[in-house]
Amino acid sequence: MAESARKSSNPQQQILFAFGLALAFYLAWLVREELVLLYVSGLFAVVLAPVVRAVSGLRIRGWQPFKRGAVLVLPLVVVAVLVAFGALALPPVIRDLNEFTKEMPSRAPILLEKLKEIPFLDQFNPDDIDAKIQQFASQAAAYVLVSMKDWAGKLFDIVMGFVLTMYFILEGDVAYRWFLSFFPPQSRGRLDLTLRRAEIRMGKWLLGQGSLMLVLGITSTLVYLSLHMRYAYALGALTGLLNIIPVIGAAVCIALAMLVAAIDSWGRVIGVAIFYAIYLQVENSFLVPRIMKSSVGLPGLAILVALLLGSALAGVVGAMVAVPTAVLVTELIDEYLVNRVPA
Repeated sequence: MAESARKSSNPQQQILFAFGLALAFYLAWLVREELVLLYVSGLFAVVLAPVVRAVSGLRIRGWQPFKRGAVLVLPLVVVAVLVAFGALALPPVIRDLNEFTKEMPSRAPILLEKLKEIPFLDQFNPDDIDAKIQQFASQAAAYVLVSMKDWAGKLFDIVMGFVLTMYFILEGDVAYRWFLSFFPPQSRGRLDLTLRRAEIRMGKWLLGQGSLMLVLGITSTLVYLSLHMRYAYALGALTGLLNIIPVIGAAVCIALAMLVAAIDSWGRVIGVAIFYAIYLQVENSFLVPRIMKSSVGLPGLAILVALLLGSALAGVVGAMVAVPTAVLVTELIDEYLVNRVPA
């Protein structure tokens, strides 16, 4: 029997296996972006699956209106939120832009005088400032034209990821059984139980992330109202929604809030900067570790390390799925690598 086993694993087969493995890794490297998109879509499908099940189980006097079309509720909710936000937030912004355009000829000298009050800008004359503004505008326009293709590709990835997530929710069980079929039958049940435990914990990540978004949205709205800023409610809602994107979402919100505050006074800019300087410290050191620990069961250090590694490996997308991925990896390590003390 040993001799037949040695014959079955001859050098030719080993060489072919090595070449096949190298080819598989090479092909995976070529389509790495598509594989990341598939992974992220599948992960979001796992996270959103409890929401879809809860929606499908809703009853109104014994009637289940979303029993068969629960998955369609998600895109409808997204579209409704975007439409409502645009209907409430865009009209005052457009009105102020129109007024600013009409008053620009008369307000330009006042604006230049305010710019001169900024340290180091008083050394420039108005002609230099005007030239710098024109140069910046031309460079910005050129950048927009050059990066149009990249933005179109990113938009296509977002739409395709959304579609893939819907399909994973609808046909996830078929894909899951196909994935398990690659493993030996004797170890298939253990892997199935491990992945289902991870699915339960990953589903709770959405609850924790929603709590963080709600806290930041309410807190920022109160601060904007206390500073008497324009578009306080719209900025607060946008700040809470963008909090789902780690690092980048906060950076966009800070820049936008400071830009709006700068329209009226520099004191409001300082107030916004102080608020975010304090809140980001509180969120990173207190809120994120505790809320995520209570929802997904990970220690604060593991969450921070996961966010760091996720952003380093895949940028914004990696940071968004860092915590659910850490939950999955933790469950697999705990089941297969950790040496448990026998009962």
